[in-house]
Amino acid sequence: MRKILVSECLYGGRPVRYDGAEIQCMDPLFLKWKAEGRFVPVCPEILGGLGVPRVEAQRVGGSVMAKDGSDVTMAFARGAELALSIADEHDVAFAIFKDGSPSCGARLIHDGTFSGAKVPGMGIAAETLAAAGFKVFAEYETGLAAELLEILGFD
Repeated sequence: MRKILVSECLYGGRPVRYDGAEIQCMDPLFLKWKAEGRFVPVCPEILGGLGVPRVEAQRVGGSVMAKDGSDVTMAFARGAELALSIADEHDVAFAIFKDGSPSCGARLIHDGTFSGAKVPGMGIAAETLAAAGFKVFAEYETGLAAELLEILGFD
């Protein structure tokens, strides 16, 4: 059975989100794949050395800046590279990531103003995986992910 890399915050089980909040994905297809043991959960921010809780961060151009003004780009980049290594190690078919995240955003990211506004874009880890040839879906795109599994013959 082909594995799927997944944002650990969506997977649930331990607090990894910057504010420690629970945002586990309850989509029926997501839960089916979780029960089947398809998921390889990762939190690129934790992999990069950041803790919980941590200061909220957003992408600002090619950098990732924390709300307190500190540059956390290196931690995000390190976590993205480690997530890519885990994807390669587990031969995952694709990733399902938390949209809006500066690490995992697949379609949208916050605009860097900490105002709540979002813009089209990808998080650092999602961008790293996509550049390496992995398809990255947002958590609300499980239907599209299922179609890809079927096309690849891994359903």
